[in-house]
Amino acid sequence: MKRHEALIPLSRDHHGTLILARLLRSDAPPYKGLPHDAEGKAEYALKHYREELLEHFEQEEKMIPIIKGVNATLDSLLICMKAEHQELHSLFNSINQDQGLSTQLDVIGRALESHVRKEDRVIFPLIQESCTEELLNKLADIFIEK
Repeated sequence: MKRHEALIPLSRDHHGTLILARLLRSDAPPYKGLPHDAEGKAEYALKHYREELLEHFEQEEKMIPIIKGVNATLDSLLICMKAEHQELHSLFNSINQDQGLSTQLDVIGRALESHVRKEDRVIFPLIQESCTEELLNKLADIFIEK
């Protein structure tokens, strides 16, 4: 399904986040130009979190009041999305507070990849199928201003 223009900015943000998610996994191959050791990956992850993900999560959560009530399944998924954001905040904020850094990064990478895939493959298509053009235009107003 072609992505509606209202959701394109959010989908584009996901590309860099998926690279980060794969990089953090313990089975990740080396990525040219990206850190290879756990400490470097942790630093890179925290930078991406602070500079990209915090605002991205905030943008996604701005759509909840706009589309709440359109579809019961979508409402449940949006609640789940917000809960996953909170879990990811906790995971990123706990980096370096534990000796098992590689394991910790692997958990974050797997959770982050699962979260992004759910948004791209389930939540965004359901938004497009369930929302009127008027609602999608309201979403475009907040995301395209970004």
